[in-house]
Amino acid sequence: MKISIYQMEIIPGNPMENMKKVRAWIEKEVKNSGPDVIVLPEMWTTSYTLEDIHHYADDNGQTIIPFLQTMAQTFNINIIGGSFANKVNGKIFNTAVVINRQGEAIYQYDKVHLVPMLNEPKYLEGGRIVPEVLELDGIKMGLIICYDLRFPEVIRPLALEGAEVLFIVAEWPIERLNHWRNIQITRAIENQLFVVSCNNVGSYQSTTFAGNSMVVNPSGDTLIEGSTTVEETLYISINIEETLEVRQKVPVFSSRVPNLYKQGL
Repeated sequence: MKISIYQMEIIPGNPMENMKKVRAWIEKEVKNSGPDVIVLPEMWTTSYTLEDIHHYADDNGQTIIPFLQTMAQTFNINIIGGSFANKVNGKIFNTAVVINRQGEAIYQYDKVHLVPMLNEPKYLEGGRIVPEVLELDGIKMGLIICYDLRFPEVIRPLALEGAEVLFIVAEWPIERLNHWRNIQITRAIENQLFVVSCNNVGSYQSTTFAGNSMVVNPSGDTLIEGSTTVEETLYISINIEETLEVRQKVPVFSSRVPNLYKQGL
């Protein structure tokens, strides 16, 4: 699987200009690298302009989703479409979307865990359905948004259901860069899958974002990592068969004794 990650510097509060940036990047990246999957960051249409997010939010995905569908179909690529501010019945969600090569929106997820450190709960509505397994080009995968990374209880079920890749779309702050790196490696090792993350760079008001988008293999080795400050593309080809090989060598899942584990924790 060939993956291109857009470690983007988002223009705050300007969805149209950010869409132009993304389209130009996709056109260039398809020509240069021919990826199977492209990955965008969290809230790539607006950044964390939460105080005014009601002005910038898309209306039930009516603009962003068709835009991504057109990109996917035009360029024959799968798109992990980051996330965007999405207004539904007067409430604003942090919504991720996945589009396949045919331009079909095959998965949508509203961020469940809202970030108190960035004041998300004041402005956004939390999702009510935890992440589920989806499939692109015959490969099972999961998708989470930023703060979700801290909650292993929503990630382990994805691995148990056969996910081989975990995508993370984020606007992770630089203050907790060591958490960003170390938790990703931990999630890759404990779930024996690839972790592919897309973070943004730049800043908004008092928050500076950390960059350092990453790809970690199922053994916990960091295969590629972005810079902390520079907008850039990370391109990598991963061998999905590594997931099966690692799971056979260290049979974590068959060693589990779930009947002894506390439920609901």
